Amino acid sequence: MARRLDDEDTLDEEQVMAPEQFRAWRKGLGLKQRDAADRLGLKKRMIQYYEKGKRDGKPVVIPKTVRLACAALAHGVADFDGVSERHLQAAAPAEAPVAG
Repeated sequence: MARRLDDEDTLDEEQVMAPEQFRAWRKGLGLKQRDAADRLGLKKRMIQYYEKGKRDGKPVVIPKTVRLACAALAHGVADFDGVSERHLQAAAPAEAPVAG
């Protein structure tokens, strides 16, 4: 669930992913909101909140766990079991014929 800011909360600007940055991340990977939600393990509605930067008129902060997951996906990591990474499937390049 999205964390809402209280009046006492202060944020270090360098540690916050802005809504525009989140949208740019998603679009940079060519993902629709539903695809981003599926890959991040979130509901599509959360993606919409993060991209809008607000929920019910109150600011929404993208959690560090989501920011780190975005970075992992941007680097091709689809999953991690604590030991090894599972990378996103990429289209296999065509192999050159072997001379024989």
